[in-house]
Amino acid sequence: MIRVIVARDPIDIADEFARLEQGGAVATFTGLVRADDGVATLELEHYPGATEAALTRLAEDATARWSLTAATIVHRVGPMAPGERIVFVGTCSAHRAAALDACAYLIDRLKTDAPFWKRETVGGASRWVETRAADDDAAARWS
Repeated sequence: MIRVIVARDPIDIADEFARLEQGGAVATFTGLVRADDGVATLELEHYPGATEAALTRLAEDATARWSLTAATIVHRVGPMAPGERIVFVGTCSAHRAAALDACAYLIDRLKTDAPFWKRETVGGASRWVETRAADDDAAARWS
């Protein structure tokens, strides 16, 4: 089962986790909006349809590579405050190593492969967030 959601709604961790439990091992990652450098708001924009397709491809790749029984990616868009959940990634497989590796793969790859545009507001001024070399390095380890 692959589940991909891109929405403005808050992420219900308990609901998403319950959907993943299909026996074996479950691994999850939840990302929160950080207040680095005084960020008051983080706003994510995306291209509807293309974003979901890119996330679905990543989940399909992970499911095939690690023989997952389930993969979930839920990503928020729109304005968010520090501390709010921005992303939930979950995997389920027969064994923990596959679930853990697949979860790490998905979070690393979505940071570079998913078409999101991020804008931070700090002290009333906004700025676009540039790509980070560390994210590229993390994604490259899976090639």
